[in-house]
Amino acid sequence: MNSPENGASSSGVPVCILLSVYNGATYLEALLQSLARQTHTDWILLWRDDGSRDDGRAILHRFAGLLAPGRCREITQGKKRLGVAQSFGLLLEHVPEGCAVAFCDQDDVWFPDKLERGFAALATRCNGQVPALYCSRQTLTDADLQPIGVSPMLPHDPTFPMALTQNIATGCTVLLSPAAVTLVRAAMPPPPDTLHDWWSYLLVSAAGGVVVADNRPSLYYRQHQSNAVGAPTHWFRRALAAFRRGPSLFMRAFRGNVMRLLAQQQVLQEQNRTCLLALQKALATPGMVGWVARYRLLRQMRQLRRATFAEQQIFCLWFILG
Repeated sequence: MNSPENGASSSGVPVCILLSVYNGATYLEALLQSLARQTHTDWILLWRDDGSRDDGRAILHRFAGLLAPGRCREITQGKKRLGVAQSFGLLLEHVPEGCAVAFCDQDDVWFPDKLERGFAALATRCNGQVPALYCSRQTLTDADLQPIGVSPMLPHDPTFPMALTQNIATGCTVLLSPAAVTLVRAAMPPPPDTLHDWWSYLLVSAAGGVVVADNRPSLYYRQHQSNAVGAPTHWFRRALAAFRRGPSLFMRAFRGNVMRLLAQQQVLQEQNRTCLLALQKALATPGMVGWVARYRLLRQMRQLRRATFAEQQIFCLWFILG
């Protein structure tokens, strides 16, 4: 395993890479080597084991021995098994003030310029006071890192209503600015049916922050039987997967996100607060009157949409039925 060079990179922004591992030893070495090759070198790795039964911890401790002291830190607080969202929430609590954050999955391989490109994209769109989130597409591979496709195209200028209908910010690609880290950390944990990446995307959007969607892949995203979340490449497969999951799970998450965001009154941009209140009222209206109210709301909120036509039709049906 190669050791990264010490020293700051040109962006001048330190970043905490957050990694939660769970029985991921099979692919962990390849991930860590890709972190060591980052052209943005001003990073530290904060990681925790979420109750693994393999030798992932030993691999990470060996990696730490190749770095300067403090650059690879294990976080041991909390129960052994927290689950993905709470594990990342605990890691966020240990991020120093003024640091950016990059979420990291145990089985991916980052492109060498992943962090550098993310910082460059954010720098062109916002100043340091505005919460900002960068995300990108991924090159999808099989378990042996053989490319099998590219994740779906991302919208050029995502809006807050779009964030309510669909997560485009795949966690392993997400980079949060220091202001976004402060915002997200204060609002953890996410609602029960929402993971840390979608919650971050929702919060930054709801606060009127900047979301930069990069349509150039920034990493190899392995697809294998142990994926927590997969990534179908074709729009039909994504629509079919959504249909098979059924309306109950999605609408429970949708309602949970609306209610939890309304609890964050102090950070909501006024127009987004108005949007959430209208959704809350329509969702609470029972029977056929509610169907009509939600249909009318869809006609008014044209940005309340998903990426493809098929996915949008499924969302409209589920939303109207409530």
